[in-house]
Amino acid sequence: MELTQIRLLVTDFPAVYRFYRDVLGLTPQFEAEQGPYAKLSPPQGGAAIALQRREQVAALLPDAAELPGDGVRALIALRVDDLDAACAELTRRGGTIAQGPAPMGDRLRVAYLRDPEGNVVELQEWRALSRPESA
Repeated sequence: MELTQIRLLVTDFPAVYRFYRDVLGLTPQFEAEQGPYAKLSPPQGGAAIALQRREQVAALLPDAAELPGDGVRALIALRVDDLDAACAELTRRGGTIAQGPAPMGDRLRVAYLRDPEGNVVELQEWRALSRPESA
């Protein structure tokens, strides 16, 4: 089994597409701002994020059209080299940092923002573990 993508089922396709392309800076495999489907990848490679119009999937799975309350529907984690610089750049591009940057345990610093449909994007800066000094 191989993970090929994370797919978000969205209602306002153009707004969500522009967020991932313009704010987060992901590269579309093909231009599809109006949908119904798009796949975008980070510049350094790695797992892709796909977007698909919710009503298209609802034709196959009727309950897919229903939003589960006001809760989080998805979280996408993206690794960055410099969290502070990434947050500043995403803010410049129109994103709003909802929380952070802040440490998460010993290994990560994180910040959070939401796409136009409320899906959470977690930015991660991985830190090296500090090693105790030898005596």
